[in-house]
Amino acid sequence: MTAAIRSEAPRHSVHEDALAIITGTLFISFALALFKLAGLLTGSTAGLAFLVFYTTGLPFGAVFFVINLPFYILAFLRMGWRFTIKTFIAVALTSVLTELHTRFIHVGEVNPFYAAVFGGLLMGVGFIVLFRHQASLGGVNILALYVQDRYGIRAGKFQLGVDLAVLAASFFIVSPLALLASVIGACALNMVIWINHRHDRYIAWSAP
Repeated sequence: MTAAIRSEAPRHSVHEDALAIITGTLFISFALALFKLAGLLTGSTAGLAFLVFYTTGLPFGAVFFVINLPFYILAFLRMGWRFTIKTFIAVALTSVLTELHTRFIHVGEVNPFYAAVFGGLLMGVGFIVLFRHQASLGGVNILALYVQDRYGIRAGKFQLGVDLAVLAASFFIVSPLALLASVIGACALNMVIWINHRHDRYIAWSAP
């Protein structure tokens, strides 16, 4: 995004950023809770957290939070301290909310393909909300945003490649049916990001 475009863009206020982070993390954490219920996987650091959760039984939220810690160094060096702080808050909220959703919603059974499509689309929308307020969910999100800004490779395309690699590594962890549904969910998620995360279509940015 050029300086000229930034100077003309409407700025997000602090309370708008806060509301966006809460909204985005609610969407994403609900989708992750749905994936857990259906026994599915996703990509990025959330996918790694799912692998640990399925193989060890450790709480998904705690694992997800810890896995993201090393990536804050890249976030600070490449994306700035505001992005890093908002991303840290988003990751912490998602870690907590993913575990809390099951305390308020009790579902006996969910079709894995329904969960994959609906959850993937919902996560994609949540990510777009975070991205447009200069935040992310850490891990590969940080790397994908940096690669797009630095090299022009679309964030959704880059993240889809990484997500599919994580899913391939889970071949012996989940059933073939769950793996197929997880791939569909990853495609749905990254399709939303691929189509909607473009600076030339959305220029609002956060207040300093």
